[in-house]
Amino acid sequence: MSMRVDAYTHFFPERFFTKLNEVAGDYKDMGKRIRSLPALFDLDVRKKIVDGHKDYQQILSYPQPPIERFAKTPAGIDEFCRIINDGFAELIAKEKDHFPGWVAQVSLAAPDAGVAEAERAMKMGALGVQIYTNVAGKPLDRPEYAPFWKKMNELGAPIWLHPARGAETPDYPDEKKSLYEIWWTIGWSYETACAMLRLVYSKIMDTHPNLKIITHHFAGIVPMLEGRLGPGNDVMGNRTTDEDYVGLRKSLKKRPLDYFKNDFWADTAAFTAEPATKCGMEFFPIDKIVFASDCPFDPEGGTMFPRETLRILDKLKMDKATSDKVFYKNLEAVTGKTLVK
Repeated sequence: MSMRVDAYTHFFPERFFTKLNEVAGDYKDMGKRIRSLPALFDLDVRKKIVDGHKDYQQILSYPQPPIERFAKTPAGIDEFCRIINDGFAELIAKEKDHFPGWVAQVSLAAPDAGVAEAERAMKMGALGVQIYTNVAGKPLDRPEYAPFWKKMNELGAPIWLHPARGAETPDYPDEKKSLYEIWWTIGWSYETACAMLRLVYSKIMDTHPNLKIITHHFAGIVPMLEGRLGPGNDVMGNRTTDEDYVGLRKSLKKRPLDYFKNDFWADTAAFTAEPATKCGMEFFPIDKIVFASDCPFDPEGGTMFPRETLRILDKLKMDKATSDKVFYKNLEAVTGKTLVK
């Protein structure tokens, strides 16, 4: 069996976690969930999870909350991103056998839209950078974030795109907050698809052809909406009277659906859902799929998602060439790094 490299898992470097508790100890919603998971901040607990699977390693990335949610000044945002990235670089240097790589955290709310920190982190050995689907509620296609897209296009390093949404975003305009954790259950999957659409229709994807974006959770609701993103978007503008969306659609370099299928990557973190996994595997070209479990955000505190994601993928009976692509070769290709020796 070949090595399986879990491309999207979450962890707090020690120094940052201490600092986070000092400045955001009252962080609600996801904060409550985060504090209940030792595998997010206890390295020994995390290594035991990795050791529980044969030929298995993890790529580490920062989880929640988005930096701009609690660091209110530009200097503070830069400081926290540096603490995270320095912590990951130090950890990975010591623990390569368990964690062969890390993803840098940057914030588009930084004064330079995260450009300097992205460049610094890549020089330190990061595989790429992680951002969220919005910037404290602002869409990713705002003009002030243009320097980030330009820099990532130049670097050619991948962007891990993580959904972000909280209970403060109501499910209906008539209400003040989201109920029943709908902000997470459905909201995060919508957030991912929405961010992807904005990147397409704002022409960020057209003007930056070297962007490599890895979407979390099989791109959320995208695979299930192929009909709307395909034939539905082929008549985009016919439902709108106050904007020239027909002209916009015709000015794109390709059919809208083709961006989703060919210009984004997606991971297999589907919360142990076999039908969703099959849908994602059929929607995306095999070269655009990377194995990921979203460890440790499962009911068992980190053991369920790797185990069940591996079980579901093994059940698909992929041939060895396809299996190797999904489990590590596609990740090596998109990052340009050798991860499996």
